[in-house]
Amino acid sequence: MKLQRVIAGLAATAVAVSTLAAGAAVADDHDERVAAGQSSGRGPDREGPPGSARAFAELVEAAAGRPAAKATDGAIDMPASYPHQPRLTVHPADPDDATRLNETIAYSELAPRLNALMAASDRVSAQVVGQSTEGRDLYLVTLTAPEKRGETSKQTRWREQIRTAPQRAARDKQLAAGYKTPIWISSNIHGNEWEGTDASMQLIEEMATSDDAAVTELLAQHRVYFSVSLNPDGRTAATRATSLGLDANRDMVTGATPEATSFIATAQALQPLYAADFHGYTNVLQMEPCGPPHGENYEYDLFVPHGYALALQVEADVTAAQIPGNTYYDTTTGQVTTRNTGNIKIPYRDTPSGWDDYPPIFTAQYAAYHGAVTATVELPRGRTGPTTTPANAVINTAVARTTMESILDYVSANSDAMLADQIELFRRGVAGEPKAALTADDVAAVPGPDQWKEHWDAADDQNPVDLPAAYVVPVGDGQRSSSDAEALVDALLLHGVEVGTLPRATRVDGVTYPAGSFVVDMHQPRRGLANVLLDLGTDISGQIPSMYDISAWSLAHTWGATVDKVGSVEGPRVRPVVPLKRVPSDGTLPRRADHVAFDVAGVEDYRALNHLLGEDAPVWLLDDGRAVVGPEGLPVAAEVVVEYDIAFEKVSRDVVVSLDDDARLEDLTVAVAGNQDDVLSLTALGFDDLVRVTAAGVNAGAATATTGLEGADVLWVGTSFNLAAGSAGRAAVADWLDDGGAIVGRTNQAFTVASSFGLVAGTVVAGNGSGNGIVDVDTPGSSIFAAHPQDTSFIYPAYWFTDLGEGTTAELRYDAEQPFLAGHWRGTGSGANGPVAAAGQAAVISGESASGARAVVFGTSPFFRTHPKGPMSQAASAIFWAASGD
Repeated sequence: MKLQRVIAGLAATAVAVSTLAAGAAVADDHDERVAAGQSSGRGPDREGPPGSARAFAELVEAAAGRPAAKATDGAIDMPASYPHQPRLTVHPADPDDATRLNETIAYSELAPRLNALMAASDRVSAQVVGQSTEGRDLYLVTLTAPEKRGETSKQTRWREQIRTAPQRAARDKQLAAGYKTPIWISSNIHGNEWEGTDASMQLIEEMATSDDAAVTELLAQHRVYFSVSLNPDGRTAATRATSLGLDANRDMVTGATPEATSFIATAQALQPLYAADFHGYTNVLQMEPCGPPHGENYEYDLFVPHGYALALQVEADVTAAQIPGNTYYDTTTGQVTTRNTGNIKIPYRDTPSGWDDYPPIFTAQYAAYHGAVTATVELPRGRTGPTTTPANAVINTAVARTTMESILDYVSANSDAMLADQIELFRRGVAGEPKAALTADDVAAVPGPDQWKEHWDAADDQNPVDLPAAYVVPVGDGQRSSSDAEALVDALLLHGVEVGTLPRATRVDGVTYPAGSFVVDMHQPRRGLANVLLDLGTDISGQIPSMYDISAWSLAHTWGATVDKVGSVEGPRVRPVVPLKRVPSDGTLPRRADHVAFDVAGVEDYRALNHLLGEDAPVWLLDDGRAVVGPEGLPVAAEVVVEYDIAFEKVSRDVVVSLDDDARLEDLTVAVAGNQDDVLSLTALGFDDLVRVTAAGVNAGAATATTGLEGADVLWVGTSFNLAAGSAGRAAVADWLDDGGAIVGRTNQAFTVASSFGLVAGTVVAGNGSGNGIVDVDTPGSSIFAAHPQDTSFIYPAYWFTDLGEGTTAELRYDAEQPFLAGHWRGTGSGANGPVAAAGQAAVISGESASGARAVVFGTSPFFRTHPKGPMSQAASAIFWAASGD
């Protein structure tokens, strides 16, 4: 699987950049807006990986040896019967464990406590469903009445029938009477939000041995699942992010962390009826559903009625509990108070914008596409220093515990109706029905709880979606990057999206697609997930003043592959299609060829290229975007076929005789002045010789020639790198550039550095800092990207370049007519920072100094959270071009 090889390779090659990554900032330079004074469970991600450089190297080395979740539906091997009670490995205690500060449960205590519970109760089962970046086990705990193998097998068949044969499931009386509806409670995906774990363990311990009739009945009719700690590394180190410095609660689409891929696989395996993920801290208990705009691909009429009714029950139960030290929400003033107002905060009711469920990157929003009603639950009492205080931890745990009990009460009382809704969601997908957005005319007729209806605003709550008959990912000449295409399909399979292939050439919408082309038919149960991953999305800039996080994320428009949206779900289906379980390998190495070549268009191609160079294979890059490997490199090419699934072709004699030894590529060392996005994206591209540099370090080391630039071929600039005029550091960089160095980077920071050394000239303009989404770009015929052009890119935020000086070239431009395609980007004030101002302007520029030193500056966001795979390959192309200057 190409996507998973990239993820595993990212961890593996990150060993070589440990000195760079340790302590590096992970800041999203333009993140969320949260109410003043609040520390949000989905707020800005500003913590680097914990510990020393050596510790970081060790953790990524360990992570590299562990495969990510398989790209098959239901990748987790679920128990054949219950109880399932293996002896969990006990992990050693960390003497610096942050939980000692707030007296919450240390990760190392979980396995012993779960082992003891399994020994004491046949209701408790536990299994390992993955490992964290540092190698800690990720536990899934199941509470249910015992089941023999036959009963568990029957439950599995029913679960599959609900998804794959929903019409039959709706008529199955045995299923209606006997299916143990699944409820999923997860916690601690943000490592420094602790108390959901503690509340879960309290509830597990109580229900394990309780003789209360209500508990007995609950476990006879349901399976209650607990993911007790989704980010144990962060829990231990008091960091929001995982140990790779990534926020796993932004990673459900990209799947760059093992923590997120475990969640993705668990969502498929459980197919929960209801899923709640516990976070903190927002000063008052906050319980979703969210405010507008709502995710366009939700079947919202099946989602919001019980979602809002359940939130209201939680509100009633938590406020009635009178938990000492708890806080409440005043719906009149919008303020938090210690007076019991009878209210918590429910974004659907209380937040007109800024806490939406639009992007599926979060746990709760992602799980909804697997048939669940979902909520992110934010606990009230925030941190004082690195952790919550012990007193506040007690309050938060009590609030979380009461919330969990309320959830279980509601779902157990309403599971029949909720199950009928889940079956209906899958039925609509399998039947290929048109997707209906809720309108003012529809709301009154929606069955089920109706408390939500008075708050529905059809003007901006949910946009309509026109579903295609299918998405086609072509192979052959119509595909920009075969490696990116295969990685994209691999990602779809990872998410449980059904993909097929054409057994023969097929004409669709006037285009003939070759045999082997991939087809995502929109007649499938998870059609909402398929469409939300692939569709362009909508420009929602005019609908709402602000968004909580990103507003566009399309794999089809940001991952470098050619993807065609064809037909209408109401029209003919693409036929015939053969179901696909895994992407077939197509790597080849021609026999009796002394020189071979391959297209260098996608992320995997650049990984292969860097592997070849790292093994000293002779390689040349041609103007047509192919890399040629000479005879001495053929043994390494054979390795590349196996490891990266690269298809080589024989090179013509004309090409061979044109090769110039002086133009042979070198294995590059890249100095990086950047954050974690820069480090991990460069690593994912196969640049495994990275050196961390800062302006202060360059200045300090200039006198002894230990600036960090020694031996570096390129300086990547992703964050501030200010060297004062006349400083020793500035002189050292100037000398390095004159000696063959190059500068490549992103944003105004890279422009400032490159222009200050005379490599580019012009003016950089910053777009609205909160503007984000997918942009239409044009590639000039002479561009360094012309061999494998891309029509779209990603920005968060956008920068552009005007008044270009002599020798400065636009390598990419924002479209002159409609530069912004999907997301949220609106100009402020005069509009000079909006998309209209960017139209036709340079989005990426290059330049060259009199000494031959080169620079490339991106105004797009090629490395954002390692997500935009297509722009990532453009960054690699720019690095090789810049390094080839005189």
